Amino acid sequence: MSDHTLRIATRHSRLALWQAEHVAMLLRNKHPGLNIELVPMTTQGDRILDRPLASIGGKGLFIKELEHAMSEHRADIAVHSMKDVPTEMPPGFALAAMLPRADPRDAFVSSRFKNFSSLPHGARVGTSSLRRQCQLKHARPDLELITLRGNVDTRLRKLDEQEYDAIILAAAGLTRLGLQSRITEYFSPEQSVPAVGQGIIGIECRSDDARSIALVRALNDAQSWQCCAAERAFAHRLEGSCQSPIAGFATLDGDQLQLHGVIGSPDGLEMYRGSHIGNGADAEKIGVRLAEELLKDGAEQLLERLRQPST
Repeated sequence: MSDHTLRIATRHSRLALWQAEHVAMLLRNKHPGLNIELVPMTTQGDRILDRPLASIGGKGLFIKELEHAMSEHRADIAVHSMKDVPTEMPPGFALAAMLPRADPRDAFVSSRFKNFSSLPHGARVGTSSLRRQCQLKHARPDLELITLRGNVDTRLRKLDEQEYDAIILAAAGLTRLGLQSRITEYFSPEQSVPAVGQGIIGIECRSDDARSIALVRALNDAQSWQCCAAERAFAHRLEGSCQSPIAGFATLDGDQLQLHGVIGSPDGLEMYRGSHIGNGADAEKIGVRLAEELLKDGAEQLLERLRQPST
């Protein structure tokens, strides 16, 4: 491999390829003469579509194959949606950069109903996320929340075939694919607190690969990095399993960082929420502090119950 080539491991989906191409373009602009190659692959998370993510090992299934390719030196970096990246990095890997955050909100998509509040009693709503399920059930216990897997195009097709009355997707993914016209309503971050890292593209490298880290770090956005650090520290301190609906969303105003966090039960009956403000330089401490407050409020007992294997 030439010293002027950088290989990007990426999932095969249209959205993942868009994100990898976007990073490739930014890297070419920053480093003229750098040759970029994409190494697309299908991950286990893409292959197993008949079961909820939480029941097959969680979001890490989308990135293990990419890390395997890096460890075997078939790729140099991997591009991820940060909401898919587990809060603990495996040994030998490091996050090197995060791009400026796109729209972090959840999007309501329906061809029959103009917004969430107009859904009739018992409406069928598709979502792949326990976090969304928890918050939506808390707001509307009458709804039937149904697992929705597959890439964005597959999910929209299932909606169009009337398998669901509405589906909930990340606004950022729809916008990146030029599908924002499908969005019927945006949930405010208060209505549906976004996933940790939602809307942020992250770049992972081998931790001993100084060349790739240096090339990629030129793309890092300090604001995204600080906000995501607070959100990830919050989720990490909660030590939630993949069965735990956890949401965390930070904003930065000057040097003041505000973090909103939610932990609840999948049925939405139990929910703990709070927020914490501090200096952006203390992003991780803010995340830990908010998690500890919610644990003290009763979330610890909830998480204990969620960690028990279901019989």
